Amino acid sequence: MADLPPAQRLIREPEARGKVPLGQVVLGYDERFLRRKRLMTEEGRGFLVDLPETTSVAAGDAFELVDGRLVVVAAAAEPVLVVTGANLPRLAWHIGNRHTPCQIEPARLVIRDDHVLKAMLVQLGATVTHAMEPFTPEGGAYGHGRTMGHDHLHEFGHGAQAHDHLRGPVLTLPHTLTGLHVQHRGMVRVEDDPEAPDE
Repeated sequence: MADLPPAQRLIREPEARGKVPLGQVVLGYDERFLRRKRLMTEEGRGFLVDLPETTSVAAGDAFELVDGRLVVVAAAAEPVLVVTGANLPRLAWHIGNRHTPCQIEPARLVIRDDHVLKAMLVQLGATVTHAMEPFTPEGGAYGHGRTMGHDHLHEFGHGAQAHDHLRGPVLTLPHTLTGLHVQHRGMVRVEDDPEAPDE
């Protein structure tokens, strides 16, 4: 079956709502962070996504093909931890303090399957269960985006974002999961420089 025309534009869910899509592509959380990639619809039609910049795609968004037709995005089921408990705001604070992506709902929190976070949350009194379901965490504070780990310095073409309170050697490691280039910064806490004594 011949490929569909390429997609060079992403239509956000509110604008795509109500339009009849040509097909649907099902992507996991990591797969929904892309710039250029060949995708396959559920109907078996391939197409190239070629966006101007790396973009976080949400379930319900749609890729607009160059001929104007749409392919809607659905979130794939993946291993997650479902977190419930008497004090969800406190549990959410501890998850957020680790800069971990979190899906926030009225009666539960959902995070990616992680045995270290599970142990921490159980110790805090949470009930944590394993599940396979779509993972659609909150976006960044300024709209669509990704929550990144506190210990990382990420470069996505718009300059690096680092924490001023950390200094030390930088070790660069290749990450193959999503094609991201991640630098791990040494965790050396540097206190404010003392003021020079008056002479």
